[in-house]
Amino acid sequence: MLDKTIAQEVLDAALSTGGDFAEIFVEDRRNNLLMMRSGRVETVSSGRLHGAGIRVFVGLNAIYTYTNDTHREGLLRCALQAAGAVREHKAGKASASMTEHRLQNIHPIALSPSATEARRKVEVLRMANAAARAAGAEIIQVACSYRDSEQDVLICNSDGLYVTDRRVYTRLACEAIAGNGTENQSGFEGPGAMMGFELFDSRVDPEKTGRRAGDMAVTMLKAPVCPAGTMPVVIDSGFGGVIFHEACGHSLEATAVAFGMSEFCGKLGQQIAAPCVTAIDDGTLANEWGSENIDDEGRPTTRLVLIENGILKNYMIDTLNAKRMNMAPTGSGRRESYAYAPTSRMRNTYIAAGTYDEAEMIATMGDGLYAKTMGGGSVNPATGEFNFGVNEGYLVKGGKIVSPVRGASLIGKGAEILLQIDRVGRDTRMAQGMCGSISGSVPTNVGQPMIRVKSMTVGGRA
Repeated sequence: MLDKTIAQEVLDAALSTGGDFAEIFVEDRRNNLLMMRSGRVETVSSGRLHGAGIRVFVGLNAIYTYTNDTHREGLLRCALQAAGAVREHKAGKASASMTEHRLQNIHPIALSPSATEARRKVEVLRMANAAARAAGAEIIQVACSYRDSEQDVLICNSDGLYVTDRRVYTRLACEAIAGNGTENQSGFEGPGAMMGFELFDSRVDPEKTGRRAGDMAVTMLKAPVCPAGTMPVVIDSGFGGVIFHEACGHSLEATAVAFGMSEFCGKLGQQIAAPCVTAIDDGTLANEWGSENIDDEGRPTTRLVLIENGILKNYMIDTLNAKRMNMAPTGSGRRESYAYAPTSRMRNTYIAAGTYDEAEMIATMGDGLYAKTMGGGSVNPATGEFNFGVNEGYLVKGGKIVSPVRGASLIGKGAEILLQIDRVGRDTRMAQGMCGSISGSVPTNVGQPMIRVKSMTVGGRA
């Protein structure tokens, strides 16, 4: 993608006015999208994203420029623009001689999306659409989408790094709308992986995806509104992990910690969660949605234990914030594209499996809420305060599920909720999403087994 001789010249230009470190990130990505609505394919689009970003460190600050002209002259202009923003203007240093690092690919791809016929992709949409509509006569609309992405990257820097990687992603999403003439409710399912089209041979059943979205919409349409109050809450596996991701995970990223903007600053080695809680951020899980071979700074991906038996063990740290924190990077630098500078981000973040029986959790909880599927929400990383919607919830009375409820939300503070967890189940599942931050939107997995929170504020309309 970029000759080593040219890369060295560009890095030297970026350092010419006295920068401490320089980096080039080159990207070439092909995206495909097919959308079906009301049983008809309405959108078929393909695109290519190509360009490079150049970053220069000056002390604890960074300068970032980018361009879609990756010829020698275009990259040199971009590098000199970054160098021109260095205020010290001291004598520049030469970058180190480059050594190509060959990766072991831990995420093999069997069926390249670009080599897969469009009719096979459309058939996946048809299967999901039909299954969603079969959920009930109340289904009034179904929208399904198929996306794939093939990204080639090259990362080189003034320390002599020169490494390439290829990332392939495939995802199916289905949203079903159920209505009764006066109101509508929706259901959504969106599985994906760092895989090619073989995703549908091994991991994802399109019919199951569509039926799950349809069943959720019909169930919530018929459900009464949720009562409000403080009560025990059981949060199911898979997408229930969005609570940890949003309410706690972002507060463990160096993006917040390095600037003292996290409730977990200075708490390494301290108990921040119940002893039954172990939480992990892992980019090495084979072919998972949030996995990588290397991060977007060229560092090998890692398995990082964030919390072990309730004790805070690690933060997620990128290269620049590692300098600010005087700590080692953890392979957590990520970015949406060449148009963004990287920063610390989550990958596959989940609560590890525990030892408790899932049925026992509900049977012994008394009166409370069973949150089967979580929705979106908001969080303040500095305080940990959050508010999340429950897409699919059930009222529990005397340890028995008595009815679905809609309109529920979970409200609290991340640090307080972690200490309130008294049960962690045995079956960890992952769910796929896109996480947004200052370095753009990146694929992340959220996950957990079923967990129980002893006491939690539930917002509702009854």
